[in-house]
Amino acid sequence: MSFVNYFPGRGTLLERTFNEGEATGEAKGVLRVLEVRGVPVPDDVREQITGCTDLARVSEWLDRAGTVERAEDLLTDTPEAPESV
Repeated sequence: MSFVNYFPGRGTLLERTFNEGEATGEAKGVLRVLEVRGVPVPDDVREQITGCTDLARVSEWLDRAGTVERAEDLLTDTPEAPESV
């Protein structure tokens, strides 16, 4: 799948603002998934999630929010591989 940029230039204020808004929305989704799963979110982790404007990172967190055991695990650079039996 390729990304099509409809903005008049890469890195414009409009594009950055749009992406930050998307990241904010996805951050709310990350917190919602954790809440529904009953995973407690410490205040410092909540602040990192809601303060992140990197859409790619927040999207990764959203993907992983359904499987982590602790909210802190989202903030690690690489997810831990499941142990083989």
